[in-house]
Amino acid sequence: MSDFYERVWSPPSRGERLATALDRRLPLSTAGRQFLRKAFPDHWSFLLGEIALYSLLVLVLTGVFLSFFFHPGMSEQTYTGSYAPLHGVRTSQAYASVLHISFDIRGGLLLRQIHHWAALVFVAAIGVHLLRIFFTGAFRRPREGNWTIGVTLFGLALLEGFCGYSLPDDLLSGTGLRTAQGIMLSIPVVGTYLQFFVFGGQFPGQEIIPRMYVFHILLLPGLLLALVGVHLGFVVYHKHTQWAKPGHSNHNVVGKPLVPQYTAKSIGLFFVLTGVLALMSALMQINPVWSFGPYRADHVSLDAQPDWYVGFLEGALRLMPAAETDIAGHTFVWDVFLPGVVLPTALFVVLYAYPFFERWITGPAPEQHLCDRPRDQPTRTALGVAALSGYAVLLMAGGQDVLSYVFHVPFELLTYVLRTLLFLLPFLAYHLTKRACLGLQAADRRRLLDGRVAPEVRRTPGGYEAARNLLSQDDAYRILVRNEPRPRAHGTEVWRWFRRHRIRNALSRWFFARRVGLPATEVQRRRVEVARAAPGEAEGGGGD
Repeated sequence: MSDFYERVWSPPSRGERLATALDRRLPLSTAGRQFLRKAFPDHWSFLLGEIALYSLLVLVLTGVFLSFFFHPGMSEQTYTGSYAPLHGVRTSQAYASVLHISFDIRGGLLLRQIHHWAALVFVAAIGVHLLRIFFTGAFRRPREGNWTIGVTLFGLALLEGFCGYSLPDDLLSGTGLRTAQGIMLSIPVVGTYLQFFVFGGQFPGQEIIPRMYVFHILLLPGLLLALVGVHLGFVVYHKHTQWAKPGHSNHNVVGKPLVPQYTAKSIGLFFVLTGVLALMSALMQINPVWSFGPYRADHVSLDAQPDWYVGFLEGALRLMPAAETDIAGHTFVWDVFLPGVVLPTALFVVLYAYPFFERWITGPAPEQHLCDRPRDQPTRTALGVAALSGYAVLLMAGGQDVLSYVFHVPFELLTYVLRTLLFLLPFLAYHLTKRACLGLQAADRRRLLDGRVAPEVRRTPGGYEAARNLLSQDDAYRILVRNEPRPRAHGTEVWRWFRRHRIRNALSRWFFARRVGLPATEVQRRRVEVARAAPGEAEGGGGD
């Protein structure tokens, strides 16, 4: 009896007492249970952010290995390493250490290439993730702050990639640094001082590689990891957006719990991504610095294109006509300042401001947790496609010399064609995309009225026609549950002498006026109103 009593009523262990004491002071168990049961919608487009996160993890792991062998020095020495074609050539310590990693360290070249490919995938995943958020409207209230963090992460990723790309001190990366120095010098009044501050003197100096190394391995990764943590915290706090489906509404989140289902899938994605990066690095060569040679200030590499994420900047510099102006003893080099400083600055200002612009022309609106189908917001979608078409032209212009050589097109003709496309293509893309979105809305209307075509033919008194089946309630739900802001007319009442907000109302009409109406029964309208109601306003609003 005493043994039974001891087995059943044994006092708690020291670890259990410590856990109980901590939980009484910090509600770890309650918070942990809520976090581990967090729902994550199951859709492939939501994995883009995870690809960026896991690419960053691969970058950190491979970067730690590379940092053991890389020496960020710019003092010159005679190369005596394993790569025979460069024997006797004067190289910097940075360039020689990259050759040492590539040819003398076991697995060094593979890890170097994994690091480079992961950097390209990292920036690409952030960019495509931002596009997904933009086209689906996932930046709207209450996620404007998280969009701002995402744009900041994108800018830091660009800067981090450029710093890493420049560290080997080869002829190609040195040409990129020379371009960056020219962009700094084009800034009126302060450009010279800024260039001296960054490079520690005249270009190239002895300080730029060590300084970029500190930024690349310490400051920028620290900022990236900190902002990623804040970004994920906001995702958990605001909950995840989701597509409109039966059971999905503006006041709940339907998906797999974090543990164990979503965690298992996410870990599998990490291993798949790492395997793909390793396979790419083993089979596809990237950045062979030994082919370019060490940097010389009086040399320029042929076919010198930067990594894709700054290719648009290179293209803008190549397409801009030469233009200079002397004002009060200061030379304004417009052909460098406008494409090199004004264009990227304007790009990020637009990215930061866009959620607030759309909220301004929309007016007061509840929280939005359902994703828009791009066709349901034709103006936003058309603007995004127009911007992408302009970016594609600039990216193509970044390699205009290679295109001219490969396709035997006169260089001057190609330049004029690309300049024309830079203004014409976004205009065409905007109008064609908007027409396509309205056409898709009209197709949705026809499906709601007539159903979809069935794989059979029916005989009628007048001949034969394709059979059609009416849409199910679930299919109709996906089409009908859409955000339909009305154009603003605030401040334009007839009795006002001075009509306010004319500009905002005009922009609102341009943005929201054109739309194809969808037929719906009274029951369907009530169902849509419940689904799109603000959190806490709809009856039966569920949690995670």
